[in-house]
Amino acid sequence: MEQQKIQISQAIIWISSVFLGILSSVPQLASHAFNWKEAVVNSAITAAFSVIMWYANIYMLNRYAGKRTQHISYSRLLIILAFGMVIMFGLAWLQQLILSHINFGPVMLMVEVRGILINLVCYMFLTLLQNNYTGQQIQLELEKVKSDNIGAQYELLKNQINPHFLFNSLNTLKLMAETNDEETVDFIIKLSDFYRFTLESRKLDLISVQEEMKIVGAYLFLQKARFGEGITFTNDLEEKITQTLIPPFTLQLLVENCIKHNIVSQSKPLHIKIYNTSDQIVIENPVQRKAATEDSLGVGLDNIKMRYKHLLEQNITIYSDEEIFQIKLPLIHEYHHH
Repeated sequence: MEQQKIQISQAIIWISSVFLGILSSVPQLASHAFNWKEAVVNSAITAAFSVIMWYANIYMLNRYAGKRTQHISYSRLLIILAFGMVIMFGLAWLQQLILSHINFGPVMLMVEVRGILINLVCYMFLTLLQNNYTGQQIQLELEKVKSDNIGAQYELLKNQINPHFLFNSLNTLKLMAETNDEETVDFIIKLSDFYRFTLESRKLDLISVQEEMKIVGAYLFLQKARFGEGITFTNDLEEKITQTLIPPFTLQLLVENCIKHNIVSQSKPLHIKIYNTSDQIVIENPVQRKAATEDSLGVGLDNIKMRYKHLLEQNITIYSDEEIFQIKLPLIHEYHHH
């Protein structure tokens, strides 16, 4: 991103120059020997010098706009001061031609000092303005880099698929094929549906809860083919809740998390329940801890936390004791990206 060039309103340049011209003649107005011709010429000379220095300083600073710095360049300051002294000398000489009766020496010293002060004010003001522009651009670039980084991280989150699930599903399919299980075709269809949902949903930030429950249904069918009656699932979501939004695979990951970290067996079935309150979706299961849990490979609660934080700047609620484990997700009725 190139550094933004300084742009000053023409009205500001001319009005401020006229004001400085008038201000320079105030001492003469208070003098007993007031000469209106001297006052007009003095004001005109000062205003003309101010206009010239405005444009000279703007040109000088914009010429080096590509070199991004946030400090005062003393070399440029000396150059612009020297240029201003030459210009003021020329204007003082012009003043001497118009008002030949005045003493050139003292007048020359006075106008040069005045010119240096005006030049310094213009240079410092424009330098501070340019530094402000530079600071804003740097901040914008940092925000863009931060946003791109978060966006890349979020894309990684959306693209995460647990390879263990695929391997387990293929092993289950192999076993079903070898035993001529009558549900083999249904299993293949559900496995295909699940990965079709994965490909379709990975491009989206949010989908409806109704669509998410289709993913959960396909996932549970595949898991029940592996665990049989070791898993039971109860869906008590109200119809209106199914029209709200949710990050894709949120509920599926939570169901997967339940299975991954709890004992699932025919003798000790795992009961997973999903329902809603007035402002949350709740998924819960009894705690049946395994002696050794599987590696989550970064998929699960951390994934969901980061997605809610990235998309909505909201947090999920986690409750756990010795008997029950609950995850509460805030309802999303509409989506405005931050």
